[in-house]
Amino acid sequence: MSTKRAYDPVPLVLSKTIVYRASSAAVVASVLILLLVARLFQLQVVEHERYATQATENRLTTQTIPPPRGLIFDRKGNYLASNRIVPSLAVIKENVDDIDNLLTNIRALVDFSNAEESSLRTRLENAEDDEKVIIKRDLTDEQLAIEAVNRHRFGNILVITEILREYPYKELASHVVGSVRQITVEDLQHLDPVRYRGSKFVGRRGVEHYYEDLLHGEIGIRQVEVNAVGRVMSEILVDPATRGQSITLHLDIELQRVADEALGDRRGAVVAIDPKTGGILALVSKPSYDPNVFVTGLEGREYDRLSARADAPLFNRATQGKYPPGSTIKPLLGMAGLAVNVIDWELEFDDPRGEFQLPGSEYVYRDWNWRKSGVGGQGQVDLFRAIYRSSNIYFFHLGAVLDIDTFSTFLGQWGYGHNTSLDILDADPGILPNDTWKKENTGDSWYPGDNMNFVIGQGFTLVTPLQLATISTIFANRGKWVRPRLLLSSEQPVELGEDFPPVQGVVESDWERMIEALTAVVHRGNKGYLQNGLAWAHIGRNIPYQMAGKSGTAQVVAIPQGEEYDEESLPEEQRKHALFFGFAPVHDPVIAVATVIENGGGGSENAAPIVREVIDSYLADFVATNDE
Repeated sequence: MSTKRAYDPVPLVLSKTIVYRASSAAVVASVLILLLVARLFQLQVVEHERYATQATENRLTTQTIPPPRGLIFDRKGNYLASNRIVPSLAVIKENVDDIDNLLTNIRALVDFSNAEESSLRTRLENAEDDEKVIIKRDLTDEQLAIEAVNRHRFGNILVITEILREYPYKELASHVVGSVRQITVEDLQHLDPVRYRGSKFVGRRGVEHYYEDLLHGEIGIRQVEVNAVGRVMSEILVDPATRGQSITLHLDIELQRVADEALGDRRGAVVAIDPKTGGILALVSKPSYDPNVFVTGLEGREYDRLSARADAPLFNRATQGKYPPGSTIKPLLGMAGLAVNVIDWELEFDDPRGEFQLPGSEYVYRDWNWRKSGVGGQGQVDLFRAIYRSSNIYFFHLGAVLDIDTFSTFLGQWGYGHNTSLDILDADPGILPNDTWKKENTGDSWYPGDNMNFVIGQGFTLVTPLQLATISTIFANRGKWVRPRLLLSSEQPVELGEDFPPVQGVVESDWERMIEALTAVVHRGNKGYLQNGLAWAHIGRNIPYQMAGKSGTAQVVAIPQGEEYDEESLPEEQRKHALFFGFAPVHDPVIAVATVIENGGGGSENAAPIVREVIDSYLADFVATNDE
């Protein structure tokens, strides 16, 4: 019987190999542990301070705090421009690795147009690495909910709060208040980089632009702790921003509404001024636009759309629209003739047919009421009648004896050819021609026929509605200048500039007599006047106060010699402009108003009722306020 071992013993050589390898591994492990301990000692003890500082810098960041803009009020304390806090989508530039992927994520959260995409690309390209770039402003509750649900997917897209400008009266005051716009690369070339660091908006038009230095304020600084994608985890230190100064305007928003509604859907402008202060009470330009659309990031697209409209809603007709003055120029020319003693109030010219010819010329100049039938003459016409019945023939005679340079110099005293305002930067000076002007602009001399056009407010002469309202204030003040201004008050005093000197060369009795003639334009002929004033039938009936004024009707296209003006046969853009200026009450004026209606027809029929409606409203409020 044989026996077997239960197992074979491990060979001796194999046992020694295992022991050797285990010993080697232990040595290697011990060395690695020693190296790790040494490195930890170096990091945590030797270099602790340096790495602690670096870690702090990585999680702390300094951010600028844009200042809230100052508020804009009307004269009665109504907000014309205010601020509101809104949620917006943003991204930090350095967290954007792939802009196409970012755009895909954005479209999963909000509607995003091609124009907005293009704008975002441009702004990301020009942004600093640590700058927050706005994606979409003024998010809706639905958009905020979608972002909250998807936040884990799109970690680099942030929701932040912003202060946005708001214009509660929208189209009603846009041409006065103006608007802000997002700061562009071009803006940064002339803006103070320290004062505007972190700011997103700058005044674009109107008061927002002119008083930018007051309204902007001073930036603040805050130090915050952020996570890897820039979300603020905590606030460490804050130096708050300083709000911009608030300002109050002379504008009366309710009177602005009256003027706006009186003008209706017609293209044109209305300007109302307090002749005692020069304060602009209303300044309407139609059509208009809603300035709020420029605040939320639609500027480029909306600007292009508005710019493409044929009726030019962005164009401020009140301050930049230039129109022939028509017969509104006649009282000024009469004063010029009186000032140099070529006429007086008794001098009469005969007007049997409503026609006038210069000596040696076959060309016939006609009165506004001329007819082929021969009806149209006004008989014996003196200066008084020439004003309240608006005789062209009288002023043709005056233009035949007084040269253009004398006229031009005198009209310059009234603001023709000048920006008359104190704080409307882009107000157009219009055109005040003379012989030198014509040579420089046409290469030709001034001819007697040019004078004939000039004295009836046609030809080269152009005036803005703001200038026309200014002329009304000069009449109201009997020659004294009070330059138009929008600013009533601010938190710190502002120097606006000086008024122009009074109109020279006119004696007091001539001022009073001319104002009587302007009063006769509106009222019945019950003081020896041969006929009622031209505007009486349209605004003078049952008027409870005395108003003085002058109408104008300015041709847009020439009427062929021997032909009558036929409005119905002309396209709208070739029809006459309607103008009127007036002030009231005559003996102590508190308001002066002017209006221009583009292609609006007769000044007495169509423009004068607008002026009366504005004056009616203001005087009713003025009396009620002063009775309290």
